[in-house]
Amino acid sequence: MDNASLTTLFLILLFLLFLSALFSSSETGMMALNKYRLRHRVKEGDKAAKRVEKLLEKPDRLLGVILLGNNFVNIFASSIATIIAMHIWGEAGIALAAGILTLVVLIFSEVAPKTLAALYPEKIAYPAAFFLTPLLKLFSPIVWGVNFVANGFLRLFGVKVGQHQADEALSHEELQTLIDEATGQLPKQYREMLKSILNLETVTVEDVMIPKQDIFAIDVDQSMKEIMKTLSRSHYTRIPLYRGSLDDELIGILNMRKIVPLLLKGENEIRLKDIIKLARPPYFIPEVTTLSMQLGNFKKYRRRMALIVDEYGDLQGLVTMEDLLEEIVGKLSTEVQSNPEENVTLNEDGSMLIDAGEFIRDLNKNYQLNLPTNGPKTLNGLIQEELETLPNEGTCIKVGNDVLEVVKSNPNAIETVKLIPLPQNKDASND
Repeated sequence: MDNASLTTLFLILLFLLFLSALFSSSETGMMALNKYRLRHRVKEGDKAAKRVEKLLEKPDRLLGVILLGNNFVNIFASSIATIIAMHIWGEAGIALAAGILTLVVLIFSEVAPKTLAALYPEKIAYPAAFFLTPLLKLFSPIVWGVNFVANGFLRLFGVKVGQHQADEALSHEELQTLIDEATGQLPKQYREMLKSILNLETVTVEDVMIPKQDIFAIDVDQSMKEIMKTLSRSHYTRIPLYRGSLDDELIGILNMRKIVPLLLKGENEIRLKDIIKLARPPYFIPEVTTLSMQLGNFKKYRRRMALIVDEYGDLQGLVTMEDLLEEIVGKLSTEVQSNPEENVTLNEDGSMLIDAGEFIRDLNKNYQLNLPTNGPKTLNGLIQEELETLPNEGTCIKVGNDVLEVVKSNPNAIETVKLIPLPQNKDASND
């Protein structure tokens, strides 16, 4: 009879330890779930995921029922272990039973199951929702009372449990890290596209514009013969029309597709007023407009080209829909443009010969440089800002971990710059 009673006690103790492990693993599994993957499964109609999501809506109640069950079985297990110890060793075995049970619970009911749940949260959390949901309903009065007291205690320290989701919003930098860490199975080009989309919020049209001096445009004060000659060698779909200069009078934007019917009539029958009539009024935007906003504006106003002006209304350049798309997918080849690589020569010693008009952002992106982008947009502007003057040929300055040498210049601007990277373990002084 004593042996049968002792065997029963051992079986009860093992069952209680199993329940303790179940509650412990459920707690870790629920908290370690990937919330984005969980929401995806909910959208797909997964019933188990819906149960888990409902439980996680109120984490204080979920933890309340888990800890209620876990503490109950652990205390019950301690009582059973004490009875077993007294059966075997008498009163002297009570302390020994406490030590042994503590070690057993720690290993088999806490560390091992929680480690397993942390490694495979979905395999633990989804099945656990089947028994945690009815338990929460069964013991809801007790759980509510426990949480009421616990939450009231937390309020003394300024913690508002009901507002826990307000802190879940990710910052721009955290989203960047999320893309790097959570999209490992995506090809690198797609990860770069996702990060480029995020950068649309921080990059302005000024950073990607075609500068005013590089705009391909037509002066309508020219003869029709010169205008038709310019049109015939154009590689662009949309061409600004102006009178005198771009700063004097911008007439509009001519779409080359609309002029095709006129060209079919014959060059001699085309009149200037017919060309001007086809031009669409220019669309101006401020230089501080972000790419994300401008992308929406292009869609809203059904435009594909915008002229950029500064705070004084002076023309600075233009930006097209293709320029914005290139920030996401990389360089396009829909139109013949100057190749940035033609303006950069890589030398065998690691130095680079660069056209001073190149954009710093493009150089950083294409050649993994780390030149500052929070000021001037081109190398020419960067060097002149650093020196506060137009330097002579041969002048060198140190910018970050690179030396910039003026190779060629004219009275108005720097034309060519040599970039020399410095060894990371050595310091170079300014010249």
